[in-house]
This record gives sequence, C-alpha cells and structure tokens, in this order.
Amino acid sequence: MSKNIFFAGLIVAASGLLSPPLALVAGLAYGFTFAHPYHLDAKRLSKLLLQVSVVGLGFGMDLHEVLHAGRTGFLYTALSISFAMLLGWGLGKVLHVKQRISFLISTGTAICGGSAIAAVAPVTDASEEEIAVSLGTVFVLNSIALLAFPAIGVMLHLTQTQFGLWSALAIHDTSSVVGAAAKYGAVALAVGTTVKLARALWIVPMSVGTSMVRKSKAKIQLPWFILFFCLAAVANTYLPALQPAYAQMKHLGIIGLTVTLFLIGTGLSAKTLREVGVRPLLQGVLLWVVVAAGSLALIRAGWIAL
Repeated sequence: MSKNIFFAGLIVAASGLLSPPLALVAGLAYGFTFAHPYHLDAKRLSKLLLQVSVVGLGFGMDLHEVLHAGRTGFLYTALSISFAMLLGWGLGKVLHVKQRISFLISTGTAICGGSAIAAVAPVTDASEEEIAVSLGTVFVLNSIALLAFPAIGVMLHLTQTQFGLWSALAIHDTSSVVGAAAKYGAVALAVGTTVKLARALWIVPMSVGTSMVRKSKAKIQLPWFILFFCLAAVANTYLPALQPAYAQMKHLGIIGLTVTLFLIGTGLSAKTLREVGVRPLLQGVLLWVVVAAGSLALIRAGWIAL
C-alpha cells in the first residue's frame, strides 16, 4: 500500500496540480505515516532532479538581472557566511555538539544546506551517522522555512525583491528558496534563485579550505549546475527566437522542483527527528533563527538591498 501511495503522490506532484509548498506538505504527511520503500533512491533522485530543475528555471531568467543580483549580493553573502560560521562554531561549543556535526550544520546553514554538507563531508572524514544528523537538522528547518517564509513576507509587506533576497540569505537549501520565492512572485523567484546560486558557489572555497586545513585527499564536488543555469540565462537573453521552447523548459523546471520537494518531504519522519537528537537540532534552530531574523531586520532597514 505504501508503494502505491508513494507513486500516486509522485504522479500528482508531477501533474502540476500541487504548488511546491503543498507538495512538500504531502511528502511530509507520507513520511510521517509510512515506512519509505525507496528511501535511498528517492534521496539520490531528489538531488539530481533539483539540479536539473534549477537549470530549467534558468531559461526564465534575464542574464543582466542574474549578473546584477549576483554581483550586488556577493558582499552580503560573504559577510553572512562568515558570521554564520563563527556563530555556529560558538553555539556548537556552548551546546557541546560534536565538532564535525557542528561544522557540517554551520556550513549547511551558511551556504546552501544539504548540497554544502554533501560537498564538505568527505573532506572532514565525517561518518554516515554525523552526515545523517546534519542533513536531518537542515531538512527539518528547510521544511519549516518553506511553509513559514511566504506567510511572514506577506504579514510584513515585504516587496518581492526584499523577499527574494531574504529567502536566499536565510533559507538553507536551494530547493526551498526556489519553492518559497516562486510562491511569492516572479521577481522574488528571480532574485532568490540568483543570489542563492551565487551563495552556492562558496561551496568551492569552503571545500578547498577545509581540505587544506585537514590535509584531506578526498575529491571535492563542484556545483556544475550553476554553470548550466547561467548558460540557460544567456540563451534566454540573447536568443529570443526560441522563447516558446524556453517557456516549456521553465515550466518543466517548476514541475521538477515540485517533485523534488515531495521527495524531500517523504524522507523526513519521526525516526529522522529521533536520530537528529536535541543538541544538534537546538544548535541548528538557534543559528537559523539568528541568521533569519538578523538578515530580515537589515533588509527592512535598507542596509541590505539590491
């Protein structure tokens, strides 16, 4: 029965009948009700599908907007990443969280959630348990952010540009940034996706730096999909004759994102929460709340703007 319901959920998510946030809710409902029959396969598929979907969304972006948002958001990203890493280190010490788990949670919060954790984990020699705890913490908070941020944005009357920037700076995973921003509006989606992808580029220096400090020989994973996102934006900007095809690619990107969020939701369960434990989850929550509240305050005050 659980298999039939899982495939039915996939079909509905891919049909376009559900918005990305609703697809996540449906996935969470499944994850907390049934034992996942394809847990590892869904995990691998969601990672690949997210990257392909981001490329598809690139066909709806204007290159000039991408470059402007990426260039303007670079300084904010650098400062916020440095702040998050330092604060995460301090909270990990105070809460007595294991050093590697603390570092992975801080990296996931500072850069781009599960992608950053997956990239940095091999060079830290993290165990499967440590990686699972870190990913579980980030995924739980991602789910909360995806559902809560649009409501907060409406309540505070944030402009689409403000919301897109806030989402990119305060939500962990690219998938959740895109999902929340897409619900808020087209401009929010463009700003949020671009700034978040610029933020994701920091995976490379973070991985290289960590590898040098630890003298690790593990292979560093590069975020290839960001290059293809930029190429898609180039095509959309300079080859307007193919606009009908670009519109279809963008639509497929949104569908792919919806399915991705359903798959991510199915991977969360009561067992996941138990495995995370209180201390790492508390570190992740406190770090995320400070980053989210601080960036929101600075954006509303006009200190952070595009």
